[in-house]
Amino acid sequence: MFIINLVGIGLILLIVWWFWLYSSKNEQKMSANKTNGEISIVVQDGVYQPSTIALSTSTGTTLKFTRKDPSPCAATVIFPDFEISEELPLNKTIEISLPMMKKGKYVFHCQMQMYKGYLIVE
Repeated sequence: MFIINLVGIGLILLIVWWFWLYSSKNEQKMSANKTNGEISIVVQDGVYQPSTIALSTSTGTTLKFTRKDPSPCAATVIFPDFEISEELPLNKTIEISLPMMKKGKYVFHCQMQMYKGYLIVE
């Protein structure tokens, strides 16, 4: 009985680490300075590509999301700091315009926070 409980706790810790604490070492970074303020983001295979985006405080940015992942979790992207929530239809591009931002790190994610990305404003 003790071993079963230990295995159960181990599995719970693995799930928490995988969905909320894990950060890929192969994160792609994109700078808006190189793309004239427009950045294309593909939602596929459980991640946003690129998942980390470097922005400047002096410009607004347009993010173009294309969802290729049929998972229901990928159907919505949320920017909690800007109170933006947008539906992402499958295989269509949706543009989200962001205003100029203060320096900092802002998160965007799906409604269950399983897909997660970051805006880093410098």
